[in-house]
Amino acid sequence: MTSISSDFVTALPEIGLLAVACVVLLVEAYNQSRAAVYLLTLTGLLLTAALVVFTGAGVPVLAFNGLYVDDPMGEVLKLLTCFSAIAAVIYSRQFLTDRKMLSGDYLGLLLFAVLGMLVMISANHFLTLYLGLELLSLALYAMVAMERDSARATEAAMKYFVLGALASGLLLYGMSLIYGLTGSLELGKVAEALHFNVKSEIVLAFGLVFIVAGLGFKLGAAPFHMWAPDVYHGAPAAVTLFVGTAPKLAAFAFAMRILVDGLQPAHGDWQQMLAVMAVASLAIGNIAAIAQTNIKRMLAYSTVSHMGFLLLGMMTGSLAGYSAAMFYAVTYVLMSLGGFGMVTYLSRTGAEAENLDDFKGLNAHHPWLAAIMAMVMMSMAGLPPFVGFYAKLTVLQALVGAGWIGLAVVAVLFSLIGAFFYLRVVWLMYFDTPPAESPVYGQHAGDAVMLLSVNGLAILLLGILPQTLLTLCALAVQMSLR
Repeated sequence: MTSISSDFVTALPEIGLLAVACVVLLVEAYNQSRAAVYLLTLTGLLLTAALVVFTGAGVPVLAFNGLYVDDPMGEVLKLLTCFSAIAAVIYSRQFLTDRKMLSGDYLGLLLFAVLGMLVMISANHFLTLYLGLELLSLALYAMVAMERDSARATEAAMKYFVLGALASGLLLYGMSLIYGLTGSLELGKVAEALHFNVKSEIVLAFGLVFIVAGLGFKLGAAPFHMWAPDVYHGAPAAVTLFVGTAPKLAAFAFAMRILVDGLQPAHGDWQQMLAVMAVASLAIGNIAAIAQTNIKRMLAYSTVSHMGFLLLGMMTGSLAGYSAAMFYAVTYVLMSLGGFGMVTYLSRTGAEAENLDDFKGLNAHHPWLAAIMAMVMMSMAGLPPFVGFYAKLTVLQALVGAGWIGLAVVAVLFSLIGAFFYLRVVWLMYFDTPPAESPVYGQHAGDAVMLLSVNGLAILLLGILPQTLLTLCALAVQMSLR
């Protein structure tokens, strides 16, 4: 009984979030108060974050017979996931209200998606990984299709669902091959079996190919990125904001669990696959983004290129590389919250500010909002003194330290290409004439402006003083590796 009760205490954040999600749905059914479900959602996410801190042991703790692990890396990622979801809800409140989408249905799906992320982050077993992934994916499919009268959103949801099902099938097939090879689904036992005895190198190679392909889809890395531009463009801006931010932390944790915790003995094999995916992501993401006139599509290709940098950190197979990849994932989510948050926030007056022309002359009417967007864009471009510069620098340092100097040069060259489309947005805001009719002018909600301000200033301050966050990521990864 003691061990069972301790297992439930370890999983209190997930249990608490599940309870809140159910209450949100009940409130929607019986009360239908938008303010109530909105405040309840924020309270539930804050409560979950508090439970993560309360239940954290500071060392890896296994629960439910090895299905679940609570470790420092998971705790940090869970906290950041909760705060990312909170920011997404606050940024999108007015947008959802204007379109009559701020309901228990939408917020309940969001909470179930966050629950799926938390399960993925703490998974220590192939089955737990897959359950968390499917819970997240099914909620996201429904969220993309929430704007029922929009043919574009429906098309995006269908594409997302079909390609997501294909990726899930690839993952399942890869996991089944690894299970047949090792006789276990628990990540630690899989690693042990691969370390001491590999019965068939061919079966292992095929299993790795399927698993890495599935991971590539969930990260949005090339050549498995084909869903991202259409889904980001077709989904309502508030949904794009959520899809493009917090799930990337869960996808990073998924990759760490399955590749590092479970398949580390096969590092030489999956390292080559990640290298190819990283270079393809940098090339396709940065070059394709130049041709975009829709900022959501541009940021989708930007995401592809950023996932290339994240994969470069992971492929090194070193503690420095894993730490740099985690730091990059965190900073990417911070920057994307600012970028997509600005698009969502400025869209609230009835039309989405999704075209680059909508940002022309923004500085003339809203200089502070233009300054925040400029900080986000310059950080994504990797310019000092913003945090994006230091994130790329740490990955490049890890690559050079591992002897991959050629890949580091390639990454720098593609980053220079990518700087063009980020700085184009800055040029439009400061040096172009605003259009006669623009959706970005009007009154604005104070809570979202305040949070956007904190977001922009955090991008600047973490770029000037990055050591605290970098040390936190390094310690979390170091203490979690088993």
